Amino acid sequence: MSFEKVGFIGLGLIGGSIAKTIKKKYPDTTLIATARHADTIQEAHDFGTIENDTLLPLSDFADCDYIFLCTPVQQNLIYLKELKSVIKPSCIITDVGSVKSDIHKAVTALDIEANFIGGHPMCGSEKTGFFNATEYLLENAYYIITPTAKTAPAQLEDFHALVKSLGSVPMILDYEKHDFATAAISHLPHIIASSLVNLVSDLDDEQETMRTIAAGGFKDITRIASSSPVMWQNICLSNQEQILKLTDCYIHALQNIRSSVADAKSDDIISFFRNAKDYRDSITTPVRGSLQKNYSVYCDLVDEAGAIATLATIMASHNISIKNIGILHNREYEDGVLQIEFYEEDALEKAVKLMEDNHYVVHRR
Repeated sequence: MSFEKVGFIGLGLIGGSIAKTIKKKYPDTTLIATARHADTIQEAHDFGTIENDTLLPLSDFADCDYIFLCTPVQQNLIYLKELKSVIKPSCIITDVGSVKSDIHKAVTALDIEANFIGGHPMCGSEKTGFFNATEYLLENAYYIITPTAKTAPAQLEDFHALVKSLGSVPMILDYEKHDFATAAISHLPHIIASSLVNLVSDLDDEQETMRTIAAGGFKDITRIASSSPVMWQNICLSNQEQILKLTDCYIHALQNIRSSVADAKSDDIISFFRNAKDYRDSITTPVRGSLQKNYSVYCDLVDEAGAIATLATIMASHNISIKNIGILHNREYEDGVLQIEFYEEDALEKAVKLMEDNHYVVHRR
């Protein structure tokens, strides 16, 4: 790998995490960026990630070896056109969008296929912005790479090596295959999650009963509905064909299970849930970034003043740091009334022994 200067257009959660990771892995590399808001650039500069502390014109990216487009999908297309006359011949422009067809078609139309390699880091969070970007978000996450017909093998090899060096698991795919796959495992689930949240919101009563007791499965399946509305608007417009195709498939699947329930077809119903369980259980999710292994335990707690403080004092007296602690008001899917989360597995194991030694009833995941 040979690069000295990397540019970022957009420094949100993904762009910011890539920039922070590159700075950590390659501290001598010059990083510059521009973004929608000047405050973001100032924040990134103060953090020590980028060189500039003000918004930059695109002409300042002329000597970059790599340029990461990290804005919403439709906005990336605009920047692509402007960068064509700016970049040096050896520069590689890449993006981080979860839809690849539109940008690949634009690259072909602009005749800059030799200067583009598509990218999609499959990591993220419902949180947004540079403030929430981390140096470990990319760790063990699949990073899909979509080269063009004119991508030089050496440049593809270099970019593949760069992605791998950041802790990700690079995977090379055709961009059309990528878009169909991500529509199924990412785009459609976001639509389903948001649809379910909107449905419950519309059906809730004046006392907000549903909102009050929402927990367990509902929170798990709808967590992603907290993601950026603008980003998902762009994704729906950019991957329209694949999303419509898969939405129709999903509606058909819902109609099938609806018919089974309506007709009380017990064999079909249990097959529906058994097949889903078997496939879901077969999926192995690599530990990564914001979805790192959760070191949590649950314990029964007497409802009395100072109960939580007593437990926290026991931990502190043994130099065990607690990452998070809270009462579960709805324990539909968890045992124990108090959830305690630790930073490390070693701390969790020490804490469990301490709690058991002090006669707390502890429930492991």
